[in-house]
Amino acid sequence: MSDISQTAGEAPPLGKPLAGKTVAVVHAAWHSCGSYQVNVSQIAAYRKLGARVVSVAMMDALGPPATEGARWDAYIDASRNIGASRRYFSGAPTLSLLSPLFLAKGYWRLIHGDQASWLVELARRAPLPDEFDGETIDLIHANHYFTLPFVERLKRGKRIPVILETQDIQARQYVLRNQGGFFLPPRADYADMLMVELEWMRRADLCTHLNEEEHSDFGDLLPEKRHALIYPAVPEAPRAKGHEIIIVASDNYANYKSMRWFLTDVVPRAGGAKVAIYGNIDAGVRRRDAELYEAHRGLFKGRVENIGAVYARAGFVLLPTIEGHGLSIKAVEALSCGAPLIATPLAFRGMGVDPTALTNVQLAQDAAQFAQFWRAAQARCDRGDTPGAMSDTRKLYEKSFSIDAYARSLAEALQTLAA
Repeated sequence: MSDISQTAGEAPPLGKPLAGKTVAVVHAAWHSCGSYQVNVSQIAAYRKLGARVVSVAMMDALGPPATEGARWDAYIDASRNIGASRRYFSGAPTLSLLSPLFLAKGYWRLIHGDQASWLVELARRAPLPDEFDGETIDLIHANHYFTLPFVERLKRGKRIPVILETQDIQARQYVLRNQGGFFLPPRADYADMLMVELEWMRRADLCTHLNEEEHSDFGDLLPEKRHALIYPAVPEAPRAKGHEIIIVASDNYANYKSMRWFLTDVVPRAGGAKVAIYGNIDAGVRRRDAELYEAHRGLFKGRVENIGAVYARAGFVLLPTIEGHGLSIKAVEALSCGAPLIATPLAFRGMGVDPTALTNVQLAQDAAQFAQFWRAAQARCDRGDTPGAMSDTRKLYEKSFSIDAYARSLAEALQTLAA
């Protein structure tokens, strides 16, 4: 378990081991989610280590040429703070549907629920980005196994070391994503999709994992590979200094299930306690259960451009997590603001910390206890109580999840590549 008594400020200086080097961070063209925050932090960490960093974004859907069309417009507009020295973009063209091989290896498997193979086939058909030929890349940091076919193209036959950041066992996420969907039999199962994931992971020089569970699982599944546990860095939120009780959540199926539990089991017991729910989880609830959304429409505030301002006016942050695998980036974001937290135990999955040791965390074991803590929090906010300047969750963030902590862990991992 992590000891929060030691802060990142006590660690030795980082140094610039990558001075004069260029690192390509390859990632899905996603925004407004935890993975995007991880990508931003990766770029910041490599820059702290002295590298010039380029971002290479790959769209995870068929579409028009890179940077054209509504999806690219939305991504580019929402990711202007990514922090790279230069940005490149690519994605599989819609005309891939004319390829019998793509239909057989990609689309046919997708309609049977095989998300793993579908994403691999999209990556195979993503072209080399315009002007990328002029880059001399010294290291590639790839995110998610499914970008690796695209990484092979980016390497252009050169020997370039590749670090793969797994960001959870993706086959688990696909099983969750497939729940409630219509697929033709025989339906792809966890074992089928995991096999695809592992096959591509074997091509990386080093596999890094951002929580203890996946580090252990992948170590058992691929014992011949080098693995490193590197907790993700999450850009710090402003310190909480307000009176608002908030939830911040992005749209995915696990978050929908957690939000459904909160709305159906916790809210009716809360006795009128208030909460503002930020993030695009509103769209996910509305799409999957319109009646539930309409019943609680007033709680949802939607996606906001400046999420930092939301944390700054928070008095409490609620983490009603009952579903999900891997470490929650939004939970780490909440740690960084230093606000008191009301959470379920699952919110701290993969962090390697005992949440009962954090003095500003109230851990609820069921809906009734969650509502009880929430009512008490509302009373404190109504009295005008505000969070203190420093808290145990903030100390934990600085020690394990800050940019400096992440850069230090990356530097240690790079030494294993050089060995």
